[in-house]
Amino acid sequence: MHVPLKRALLSVSDKTGLADLGRALAARGVALISTGGTARALRDAGLDVTDVADVTGHPEIMDGRVKTLHPRIHGALLGLRDVHAGEIAELGIEPIDLAVVNLYPFEAAVARGADPAEVVENIDIGGPAMIRAAAKNHRWTALVTDPQDYDALLAELDANDGATTLGFRTTLAATAYGRTAAYDAAVAAWMSRDDPAPRRVATAATLRQPLRYGENPHQGAAFYSDGTDAPGVATATQHQGKALSYNNIADTDAAFAAIADLPRDVPAAVIVKHANPCGVAVGNTLAGAYGRAYDCDRTSAFGGIVALNRTLDAETAEAIASIFTEVVIVPDATDDARAVFAAKPNLRLLTTGGLPGGAPAGRAWTQVSGGWLVGDPDTAKLSDDALRVVTKRRPDAAQMADLRFAWTVAKHVKSNAIVYAKDGATVGIGAGQMNRLDSSRIAALKAAEMGDLLGLPHTAARGSVLASDAFFPFPDGLLAAAEAGAKAVIQPGGSMRDADVIAAADDAGLAMVFTGQRHFRH
Repeated sequence: MHVPLKRALLSVSDKTGLADLGRALAARGVALISTGGTARALRDAGLDVTDVADVTGHPEIMDGRVKTLHPRIHGALLGLRDVHAGEIAELGIEPIDLAVVNLYPFEAAVARGADPAEVVENIDIGGPAMIRAAAKNHRWTALVTDPQDYDALLAELDANDGATTLGFRTTLAATAYGRTAAYDAAVAAWMSRDDPAPRRVATAATLRQPLRYGENPHQGAAFYSDGTDAPGVATATQHQGKALSYNNIADTDAAFAAIADLPRDVPAAVIVKHANPCGVAVGNTLAGAYGRAYDCDRTSAFGGIVALNRTLDAETAEAIASIFTEVVIVPDATDDARAVFAAKPNLRLLTTGGLPGGAPAGRAWTQVSGGWLVGDPDTAKLSDDALRVVTKRRPDAAQMADLRFAWTVAKHVKSNAIVYAKDGATVGIGAGQMNRLDSSRIAALKAAEMGDLLGLPHTAARGSVLASDAFFPFPDGLLAAAEAGAKAVIQPGGSMRDADVIAAADDAGLAMVFTGQRHFRH
């Protein structure tokens, strides 16, 4: 069903493209109705506009809190012209064929840390009411809630002799309900920000890009942004290479989260494969840090994702490009580094403009059958007060630094997680096993293999420290660490057999530190 566009109501906070849209509508003979600042902007563009107050016969009241909430507006948006024609005529209501409405910038007010009073004033009332009314009546009324749809609207009018089609109006209505749902979700999240378990929770996201497929080729997928502007994969600029895949995005996010947790006063590198770090290191130079991370597990690094905490330079770019790498995510890159990567067109380079600051916002969501697990993200930091040496031997200063480093890495390794580290670099990582002993054995095996590959006379774990993301339930995993050459261990503690584990550590000459916190990652 085609509905000729004769009368339009425009009420927008985001005035991007408003003047051009107003001129295009006026040129097509469309009468314009508007409110407040939108009306002023249209008049400043030289357009004739009828104020909503002239339509309703009532001025805005309460500092503009009430202006469009009136039967002459909502009746014009909601009236079914084949059902309510008599009532519409009797009441003198002129139907509105198009509503162009976007909302007060509530999310932006929250994001910039506005005070609560200002945030509350940015909760839109009339806007969502008009959007819901026009969307409900999409059989007759077209509705645009996003400036990026202005061109599509004009193209629709040109293709249909100044009318809109039902299919087009339906698509716009679906977009509009998505917008009001997202808006209400943002308001609800802010209102319940201090409630650890609100009765109802909601989240919203905006399409960033469709994906070729999901985790596997037979699965569909798309990538959405939550609207935050913190540096990360969702806000990064891609400089080259084909579009990111579902798995690329997941692994790149894991790598960037890990690099963001590492010390920022030294160059650092993280290499991730299948959501797990396979090499992490700090160094005197960025190339040195990357090389040390690569030396942890060269086999797994092939086809991996690299994250760095400094501007990518040409020397480091050459090292990364020497093996097959899927994605590199960095705060920035020099022109020389980009030139190096240009010779590898399938290598994606993402720049973020910086590293995240502070704890991630919002809640962490995990879908389960029939519901969601919703909780706080793991943002715990290891304080000096939390550390407790429980063995006769105390770690020296260098070992304590490595213990802290290994503990940070373990947070980003799938549980059960075991991390060997030495001199600010991982030398063996065991991830995701069903028991901690197997993770210990795998980490030790990888350290031994890399020791052979690097031509060391011993395993790379010799003289290292070990981090475990959760307690050792039995001494066996600890003893495996001692056999591999570790000299100090960091773990949460809290096992029923802590006394046995501590005794085993003393017998093996290990230093051991309890953190009192764990880092399960599923």
